[in-house]
Amino acid sequence: MKSKMQETMERQADDLRRLHADTGRIEELAARLADRRVLVIGTGTSWHAAAQGALFLRKAGVDAWAIPSADFCFDGPAVGPNDSVVAMTHTGAKRYTGEALEQARSDGAVTVVISGLGVEGADLETVPREVSAAYTASHLGALFRLAQLAQALGADLGDLGTVPDAVAEAMASEPMSVGVPDRLMEFIGGGINQWTAAEGALKVRETAYVATEGLGIEQFLHGPSVALRRTDTLVCFDGGGPWTERIGEIADAAEQSGVCVKRVSAPGIGEPLSIFPLTVAAQRIALELAGKLGTDPDTFGRGIPGREPWSAIRL
Repeated sequence: MKSKMQETMERQADDLRRLHADTGRIEELAARLADRRVLVIGTGTSWHAAAQGALFLRKAGVDAWAIPSADFCFDGPAVGPNDSVVAMTHTGAKRYTGEALEQARSDGAVTVVISGLGVEGADLETVPREVSAAYTASHLGALFRLAQLAQALGADLGDLGTVPDAVAEAMASEPMSVGVPDRLMEFIGGGINQWTAAEGALKVRETAYVATEGLGIEQFLHGPSVALRRTDTLVCFDGGGPWTERIGEIADAAEQSGVCVKRVSAPGIGEPLSIFPLTVAAQRIALELAGKLGTDPDTFGRGIPGREPWSAIRL
C-alpha cells in the first residue's frame, strides 16, 4: 500500500500547474514587498523554503534575507513600517512563526503569509493540507509562490511554466537505488541548492530515521569532508549553474577516496528553478530509504518506543 507521502508526491506536478494558472493576487502582494527590506521566516522545511525564497527575491533587487522564525522572535532584527515579513507555514500552526507574525505586525511591518489551502490568515494559498507529516507538495507549492512573487518584482528566474513538467519528469525517472549507509548520508549543493541539500537531509531523517547532514559545498569541504568514510554516502545536487565545476571536483575526490557518491543533476531549466526537480529527487531518496528500512514515512516517528516525551513539546 502506498504511503500518504508517496500519494502526495505523485500529484505535485498537477498542483504546480494549478498554481501556475492562479496569479490573481501575485501583483497585489508583490507590491507589499516592493521598496522594503523583506525578511522571510519559517521553521523546518519552511525555513529551507524561506532561504531559497529570499534568494529568489534578491534576484529581483529586493533587500531580502531569511531568518528562522524562532531567531526572529528571540534575537530580531527590529522591524518597522519600512519592512515586510513573509511567513512560510504549511498549516499556520507553528508556534514561533505565529509569534513572529504577531510581533512584526505590532511593530508596524507589512506581512505576507504563504500557507496551505483553507489556513486562516493566508494571503497566498498553496495546496490542500497534507496527511503525511513529511511535507512535500506544500513545500514545492510554497517555493512556487515565492518564485511568482519574485518574478512579479522583476527577477529573471527562467520559465515557471517549465517547472510542472520538470517535476513530473523527476517523479517518473528511474529510481536512484541509494543503498542504506552504514553510518551517514551526506547531502551537498551549491548556492540555492545548499538548501535542497538541507531539505534532503531533513526528509531522510524524518521518514527513514537515518543519520544525515545537508550542507553547502564549501561548508562541507572546509571541515566535515574530513569525516566522510567509505561506509558513508554522499549525494551531490547540481543545478547546472556556476557551482557545477566545484561540486564535480568534490564528487570526484569523494569517489576516488572510496565513498559511495550519487550525483543528481537538473540543468535543463536553469539553476534557480532546478530546486524543484532536485527537491523531488531528495523526496524520492527519503521514500526509497523508508521502504528499504520498513519505516512509516507519514508518522514523524510517532509510535517509536522512547519518543513519548517529545510529544509534550509544542511545535
